[in-house]
Amino acid sequence: LEIDDYQWSGDGTRLLIFTNTRKVWRLNTRGDYWVLDISRRPGQAGAAGGASGRLAKLGGDAPEASLMFAKFSPDATRVAYVRANNIYVERLDDHRITPLTSDGSETIINGTADWVYEEELGIRDGFRWSPDGERIAYWHFDSSGVEMFTLINNTDTLYPTLTRIPYPKAGTTNSAARIGVVSASGGETTWMQTPGDPRQTYLASLDWVDSATVAMQQLNRLQNRSDLLLGDARTGEVTRVFRDESDAWVDVEPLQAIRGDREFLWLSERSGWRQLYRVRRDGGEPMLVTRWASPADVISIQGVDEAGGWVYFLASPASAIERYLYRVRLEGGVPERVTPAERPGTHAYDIAPGGALAFHRYSRFDVPTVVNLVALPAHRPVRALTDTAPLRAALASVVAPPVEFFSVGVGGGVSLDGWMLKPSHFDATKKYPVIVFVYGEPASQTVTDSWGGNQRLFHRAMAEAGYIVMSVDNRGTPAPKGAAWRKVVYGAVGELSAKEQAAAVEALATRHTFIDRDRVGIWGWSGGGSNTLNAMFRYPDVFSTGVSVAPVPDQKLYDTIYQERYMGVPEGNAEGYRRGSPIHFAEGLKGKLLIVHGSGDDNVHYQGTERLVNRLIELGKPFDMMVYPNRAHGISEGKGTTPHVYRLIARYFLEHLPAGGR
Repeated sequence: LEIDDYQWSGDGTRLLIFTNTRKVWRLNTRGDYWVLDISRRPGQAGAAGGASGRLAKLGGDAPEASLMFAKFSPDATRVAYVRANNIYVERLDDHRITPLTSDGSETIINGTADWVYEEELGIRDGFRWSPDGERIAYWHFDSSGVEMFTLINNTDTLYPTLTRIPYPKAGTTNSAARIGVVSASGGETTWMQTPGDPRQTYLASLDWVDSATVAMQQLNRLQNRSDLLLGDARTGEVTRVFRDESDAWVDVEPLQAIRGDREFLWLSERSGWRQLYRVRRDGGEPMLVTRWASPADVISIQGVDEAGGWVYFLASPASAIERYLYRVRLEGGVPERVTPAERPGTHAYDIAPGGALAFHRYSRFDVPTVVNLVALPAHRPVRALTDTAPLRAALASVVAPPVEFFSVGVGGGVSLDGWMLKPSHFDATKKYPVIVFVYGEPASQTVTDSWGGNQRLFHRAMAEAGYIVMSVDNRGTPAPKGAAWRKVVYGAVGELSAKEQAAAVEALATRHTFIDRDRVGIWGWSGGGSNTLNAMFRYPDVFSTGVSVAPVPDQKLYDTIYQERYMGVPEGNAEGYRRGSPIHFAEGLKGKLLIVHGSGDDNVHYQGTERLVNRLIELGKPFDMMVYPNRAHGISEGKGTTPHVYRLIARYFLEHLPAGGR
């Protein structure tokens, strides 16, 4: 078997193997599952009475590659999985299969998620075993009433084939989502009685607190309110124990139960900074845990050592471009750094239950990721799990000269972080063209001291060709600089980003005489493609050449959860949607523009690019365009596609933004 993924049973006697996988939108989440029993020596009876070492395929007579999200019951005697939008439980002793739901269809989804929940809330695996293995809690979606978006494949068959997706665009109807609990032996579902219209709220998380209680996070449609709800698995009765609110939006973070499930750890920006709180199950005011000497953000919870009384988390109070492990007493106190001070850069951790060991990943802008096992809290290396020495040696000449990080003021007391790459033959007495790489939206930073993989190597190649390549994080990106920094763009995404990107270029050109103001290009993908358009249309005297990949020219064409989170609903913010959408400023285009899109993009639809093309034609604006048939948002499907995309981008800059110092 070619193994794509695996999981051990809790007692270590069985291995669940995922193979023969298929992509469902973005990830390979559908395939075949096998169970290997290793509980006895060959020839002896296994843990469930079967032959030891027996490799058994799950699913009975299910079609090939049709199972999703299989997982062991807590006692490892059964496996539950999703097939064709229904949930099943299969016994491992006799492989008897019990359906827990039967209404799954194209519009009724059990145990997994609809398109927008998967994309924007990260919900794919949509069911949970209870701790005692007696019940399963699951998401149920009714997508009837959600408008269908049709993707057209013109190339693979003699006549076009159509793929129809229930896709809620901003301001339109969502799926009705609810959470049910059903016996693992089958029977009627008990529905959690969550408040509000299920099409006007979001159920953003689901966890068992104990074998009789589920915890849920419910967002309102505007996503500026998050309620922690507890549901009685037997009756469906729901109680709200905590509410978090914001003038902009609230972020959804994983729940962590502590103190024998009597409390939860919760990240909130209620103070103006993302801080860690303890929330009691019986209600009341939350208790602040992270009591910094100076204001700082908690980036994410990494693990809990409840016996020792510690919680571990990522933070970087002194620099928004780095990530370090900290810990603080569960009783509250001043956080202390765990990551050694002599290892600047970006650190990530997968901490074992109990907090004694962790898989540690470390990288820098010019240093590929290394992985090792460390003992906590001393951060003592236990075992190296990767050897990147050959890769580092091969890259030694490529990553020279080293990256330069900088800070640049853009007015109003605002300073932005950035990085800059120069050619190895750089001559400070000459003027060089600049390529700005932009994202600029609330979903991601581009300026971090971390390894960037192939795209970073592309930027290195462009620098070596004779460009200054740089990137700047404008306000509104998710840097750990406080809620005001991140949420200043609420209701106006697209305006501030282009303004601050242009201001950064102007300020840097004033600071550095080697920047050629007449040769400044910009490029980005997805939200970065949108900001490329905004920069080219709104600041044509700053940016002369742009490459916009998979952009959102009109924000009303994107999905409900993402766009409404940051912009509100269109009917309540019509002017904000207009001003944030580059299509309404296309008359400002003066320079050279290349638009790139995949016609099979299920995420950011090619529809938006087609509308922009029509607008540019109407305005008589010359532009260039490349369409990749049937490729999705990452434009990676098909042999040779990825190198073709990057050669296209490079060629466009080389042709229209002449390289080299002058």
